[in-house]
Amino acid sequence: MPHRMKTRLPALLSLLVFMLAVQAGATGGTIEGKVTFTGKPRRSPLIQMGADPNCLTINAGRKTVQQDLVVSRDGSVANVFLHIVDDIPYGGPPPAEPVTIEQEGCIYHPRVSGAMIGQYLNVRNNDNTLHNIRAQSEANFFNVGQPFSGLEFDFRLEKAEVMLQLKCDVHDWMVGYIGVKSHPYFAVSGKDGTFRIEGVPVGRYTLQAWGETLGAQDREIEVKEGETVTVDFVFPPE
Repeated sequence: MPHRMKTRLPALLSLLVFMLAVQAGATGGTIEGKVTFTGKPRRSPLIQMGADPNCLTINAGRKTVQQDLVVSRDGSVANVFLHIVDDIPYGGPPPAEPVTIEQEGCIYHPRVSGAMIGQYLNVRNNDNTLHNIRAQSEANFFNVGQPFSGLEFDFRLEKAEVMLQLKCDVHDWMVGYIGVKSHPYFAVSGKDGTFRIEGVPVGRYTLQAWGETLGAQDREIEVKEGETVTVDFVFPPE
């Protein structure tokens, strides 16, 4: 028996080294797709900024609308948060670059974004008027006033949350959302409705598309090494 174990040990070690090498060289797969809306979307409501004369001055000559549903003429939907619902083990650090929310023209830019636990949120006031940004959250709570242009606020996101809502107590029309995840496998759809998530570990997952006024849709997907899986989401009229 001892002699037999000695003869098998080199083979087992070779197999282990091979498996570790394969794992080290693995880059995962890619998820891509598009979000569309069927039917004719409702007209975005016009924001009445009369409550703050400064906001009226800042937006002089422009009509600003709520961007809770941004649909192009071809039905493409922007500002949809795409993320893998599953808790995927991830040993890497969060991005060093913060997620930036700019208060400009008395609205948030961008309206929807994504971040990782441990990543910093940077909030900037670019308006010469008072803003007060508040997180509608118990997991990642803050409530900070920024009375004039040039002020910045940094906050380290501590817990996963889909979605973290941002509000301004001074201007009730100001709304924003951040999807906070424990892994980097998420994206936000662009103006053309497309999204792309790269480097996803091989496996079976639930991919979710979340829209502010559209709700959420789930898709069961399988990611294979070095391959791209296409997942399209189609939302019906509200």
